[in-house]
Formats: sequence, structure tokens, C-alpha cells
Amino acid sequence: MVKTLSTMMPLGTQAPDFMLPDVVSGHRITLGDFGGQKGLLAMFICAHCPYVKHVEEQLASIGDDYIPQRLGVVAISANDVEAHPDDSPVHLKSQAERAGFDFPYLFDESQMVAKEYTAACTPDFFLFDDAMSLVYRGQLDESRPDTDIPVTGADLRRAIETLLAGGQPLENQLPSLGCNVKWRPGNEPDYFG
Repeated sequence: MVKTLSTMMPLGTQAPDFMLPDVVSGHRITLGDFGGQKGLLAMFICAHCPYVKHVEEQLASIGDDYIPQRLGVVAISANDVEAHPDDSPVHLKSQAERAGFDFPYLFDESQMVAKEYTAACTPDFFLFDDAMSLVYRGQLDESRPDTDIPVTGADLRRAIETLLAGGQPLENQLPSLGCNVKWRPGNEPDYFG
């Protein structure tokens, strides 16, 4: 496990397109499937990461709370399954069912979508408005697996509530922290310098 901070993609960046299989339904999901929503929350997560396991219940709760308010929500896993078989689609599907995810959970086998989003860690969060312009990227909240701080989703929930209320992007956005995305050998992105 390598603790990694999110890259903090510039606010205003347009959501990169994608077409990836949903590990639960088997359907291919695209960015366009979220048109007509008030925004889109894209979460890069996986099944084996202790940082993701620590917040799974809150991720399910965020979906339950905001999908009915017309926020699109999607989870994406891009980890190298040869090195990390616990992140294979069958395990992602089990995770989604166990955790009660009520949103598509996509498998980015090529890792190209993760690269386009500059995903760096799991979990890594990207919130876009109804024009698919980035308004938040950063942490779920201050809780980490090795702290006694409760998981509330406070930072991400505040950003979602601000978006749904028509407010301006939050000024104080702190990077997410988690395990590094498990890139296939030779496929590491160049945005780490």
C-alpha cells in the first residue's frame, strides 16, 4: 500500500467521456447516460483497499441520499487485476452487492479512463455540475482507517449540497488520500511528474 494524494484536477475541467461495463448489470455505461442530471459524482474506488472499505457504507449512503435528487453517481475501478485479483469484476460485483451500492460500478480494464480523470488514489472523488464541469475534487471527509474520526462524508456532502442548491464551487478543497491506483507495469501515468 502506497499512501497517495489525489491530483486535484483543475476546477472547470470538462468530464472526460467513457464507455465502460457495469460489473453488476453487464451493461455498458457512458458519460452521456448521465445527461439531464443536476450533476455527476465519479468515484474511483476498488474492492481491496482499506481506505475504500473504511468508507463503503458512506458511499452507499451518498448514493441513496442524492440519486433521488437527480445527481448521477458512478463508481469506477481501474486497478490491475493481475497483480490485485481481489479487484476483478466478480469481486467488485460482490462488493457492490454487499455494500448496497445503488449506482453503476464500472471496470476500467485499460486504465485509460482513470488516466483521463487523473485518478491517483482509491478513493478519489470528482463532482461535476449539469454542464459536466468540475466543481469539486478531493476528500470525502477527514476520517482515515487509522483514526477515530467518524466517517460522515462531510466534505463531499457539502460540495454536493452546494451544487444542488446552485451555489459556487467550494473554495477550500482538500485532496483525498488513499492507496495508489494499481497501474499495470509500464502503464503508469505521467501526471505524477
